[in-house]
Amino acid sequence: MGQKLLELWEFHSVSVLTLARNIVAAALIIIIGTALSKGAQKLFKKTSSKGLRMDTTATTLLRMVVSYGIFIICVIMILNVFGVNTTSLIAVLGAAGVAVGLALKDTLGNIASGIILLFLGTCRTGEFIEFGSYMGTVKEINLFTTILETPDGIYISAPNSSIWGNPLKNYTRNGKRRMELSVGIAYSDSIETAFQTMQNIIAAETRFLKDPAPQVILQSIEDSSIKITIRAWTPIQDYWDIYWDQMRIIKTKIEEAGLHVPLPQRDVRVVNGS
Repeated sequence: MGQKLLELWEFHSVSVLTLARNIVAAALIIIIGTALSKGAQKLFKKTSSKGLRMDTTATTLLRMVVSYGIFIICVIMILNVFGVNTTSLIAVLGAAGVAVGLALKDTLGNIASGIILLFLGTCRTGEFIEFGSYMGTVKEINLFTTILETPDGIYISAPNSSIWGNPLKNYTRNGKRRMELSVGIAYSDSIETAFQTMQNIIAAETRFLKDPAPQVILQSIEDSSIKITIRAWTPIQDYWDIYWDQMRIIKTKIEEAGLHVPLPQRDVRVVNGS
């Protein structure tokens, strides 16, 4: 029995040793790949904990891409260790990728746009944006679509390519916004009284930012009125509260100052043609 085992070993020793070496190499590749994947996950968590401005969805996507990338590389290396022709395999996968890419051109365009939006931070969750004919608060950005909620509570699901392919207004990003509050006074009213009234309104509103300083301007001379405007900067979160409050206050203060808000007027002359 021992003699037969010895002969069997002598006949297959090279193959057994080669297989054992390949198994050990594959195990090392798996161990190193797992360590790299875990290390990348810890690095992303550490980066997020340091408060770097990176969207949560972008972080999750990057972690997933790195994990799958390490997995695919490890699989190819293991196949190469066991003698599989990985060159032809990669070529086949590449050709399949091209075919799938052509078939899913629009979908892949949305994915590419989503990745760009996530990593460039053009818009983030919670920001109020406008693009094309749509506007709303960003609720979610995923690989295919961006979810918005309009001020009146309507749900909007927009393809990422429609956002990336259009000029985008981000009303939230700068943290402040200029407000214009206008009122028309009669031609017979005093401009100085109107300016002083508007200055008093500015002084009484503590939520206006001091820098840039608020302004009172004569914006235009119209057909039946003179338009006086307050231009003031406000924190973005207070914009609409201030706007609604001041529109009510301006009307009250203008009337208290003896000024008039005229209605549109038009002179009509009747010419007797006889």
